Amino acid sequence: MCGIIALLLADQGEHVNQMLFDGLTVLQHRGQDAAGIVTAERRRLHLRKNNGLVKDVFGAHHMAELRGNVGLGHCRYPTAGSSSCAEAQPLYTNYPHGICVAHNGNLTNTDALETLVRDKYMRHINTDSDSELLLNIFAEEMAQQAKLGEDKDDKDKVFSSISNVLQNCEGGYAGMYLVNGIGIVGFRDPHGIRPIVLGSRPSPTQPGKTDYVMASESVAIDTLGFSLTRDIRPGEAVFLDMRSGEISTHQCLPEATLSPCIFEYVYFARPDSIMDGVSVYETRLKMGEKLAQKIMRKIPDHDIDVVIPIPDTSRTSGLQVAYAIGRPFREGFIKNRYIARTFIMPGQKARKKSVRLKLNTIKSEFAGRNVLLVDDSIVRGTTAREIVQMARDAGAKNVYFCSAAPPIRYPNIYGIDIPTRHELVAYQREEADVAKHIGCEWMVYQDLPDLEESVKSLEDPSKATFKSFDCSCFSGTYVTGETIDNDYFKRLHDKRNDAAKQERQLSQSGGSGSGSGSPTAVEAMPPGSSEGCEGMVNNQ
Repeated sequence: MCGIIALLLADQGEHVNQMLFDGLTVLQHRGQDAAGIVTAERRRLHLRKNNGLVKDVFGAHHMAELRGNVGLGHCRYPTAGSSSCAEAQPLYTNYPHGICVAHNGNLTNTDALETLVRDKYMRHINTDSDSELLLNIFAEEMAQQAKLGEDKDDKDKVFSSISNVLQNCEGGYAGMYLVNGIGIVGFRDPHGIRPIVLGSRPSPTQPGKTDYVMASESVAIDTLGFSLTRDIRPGEAVFLDMRSGEISTHQCLPEATLSPCIFEYVYFARPDSIMDGVSVYETRLKMGEKLAQKIMRKIPDHDIDVVIPIPDTSRTSGLQVAYAIGRPFREGFIKNRYIARTFIMPGQKARKKSVRLKLNTIKSEFAGRNVLLVDDSIVRGTTAREIVQMARDAGAKNVYFCSAAPPIRYPNIYGIDIPTRHELVAYQREEADVAKHIGCEWMVYQDLPDLEESVKSLEDPSKATFKSFDCSCFSGTYVTGETIDNDYFKRLHDKRNDAAKQERQLSQSGGSGSGSGSPTAVEAMPPGSSEGCEGMVNNQ
């Protein structure tokens, strides 16, 4: 999962660097491994990227060099492949034009795409990132469009190239390309699995002209003072012309249908975001309401004294659970906001160690009480087990647990680092087995139809119509279809399991292990790079 943002300001004398930085900061929850910004100024690209949080990657001297009225931003966490700076985005290729990509999601047919890029297009692949494949396929299509002559204008060449990208690339993805001297194009996969939204505002310095922004979530658009226009539709491309300042749209795959990832609403998106016309906050209230109804059906004579959420994502659902079952809602855990999210942290040992650094209890809320803990979801069960024990250590009489999401029994293959089956606590376990594993008296999971209804009931047909949802981590059904087979899961396990990730980290740090063969940060950069993962890219 990653956060992406693009900006085009009508005033060519203005700079997007601060706005991209601010936008990435509010998208930081989508990725904490690396961050990057590229800007365009008079046909020159300025790039800075590195591992770390947004606030740590960009200093004052970096920002001063990121000049230009158009640019892309990216914050990343890796699901497979390398965590090296070489795979931090935006990624760049100099032919044709000079093109950069910022990408969120996962491609599922990477083996076929690598063969296409290497053998047919004869283009070099420098990393293990599927984003580099996405970049090279678009670049080659743009090169082919250039050979067709001058009868096509640039936006038609861009749209034709995006159409070919969407036809070749399978999986869940949203992305943005910056084509030097031409413009920015944002696009969304044919199922609309990964989100991307469009916003605009009247230019404050150019009367009658408009500034545009595209981002993973509407919260970035709100923060920058833009108005949310709409979501980019599945299979659609939106082109922002950096010379004229005009916007053009094209439905590149007319047969595309909307099946967004429901886990965005459960966990990843910020509650103040609007996705496909639906408030994330409102969906989480609905999830809590549905969950409370199930608790009352299953355990009508419960002895719950207090409802306590596990911060932060489950707070909204927990509030509604407490209201619906008629029990007080209390904040029993205090979160240290300077610790990385455990869901994203590599390695089981690191995840377990971080729980007590991340959370501390208010003991008076637990002492002598029967406590219902509410979480948004349970993945490996590592965090849940630690939290249950923390509640007991704080004096809880009995500890009950509920999840606003159904049991997660399958990997996610579209950009969320839900691990392999055997690492999932609900794999081959029922509710009672999971309760025993995490150490609570009983637990209740949300039912999948209730989860879907929590989002579907808030649908606005004037903005978006859901054909279905990607619920693959709950159901094992993958909306992209037949390419997802046992061989795919074997390859996925080889890339995603904790041992493989730790070996890659050793390789990147100079330790033992076969590694991924990824280049160093300097090797991955274009000519003109001066320090680490930053530099000026010349393409005149």
